[in-house]
Amino acid sequence: MILKEFSKYLQDNEEEIIDKKPCTMLLGRWVKEILERNPKTKVEKIIHAEIALAKNKTGDYLLVAKSESGRTLTNALYNFALSYEQHVMQKWLKDKKPGDFKK
Repeated sequence: MILKEFSKYLQDNEEEIIDKKPCTMLLGRWVKEILERNPKTKVEKIIHAEIALAKNKTGDYLLVAKSESGRTLTNALYNFALSYEQHVMQKWLKDKKPGDFKK
């Protein structure tokens, strides 16, 4: 359920991935956006229950798992982000030829 919502977010931002924005960065942004608003859906409520957002004065932030299940969720989301990035790049490279990369 959570991976499905995250995959929708990644699909909506696929152009950013192709333009070399890492999926892990998009993951951080997605979770941060959810944690900065009141939860409305079940997915948002689970993320609020399992992950905390720690910020400093300069605006940097850190996502912290609140429990063992939060660590499992965070790892699953991270691994999914890496996997999705490989999928998008493989799809992008599918119709490319070696000559497309010559200067």
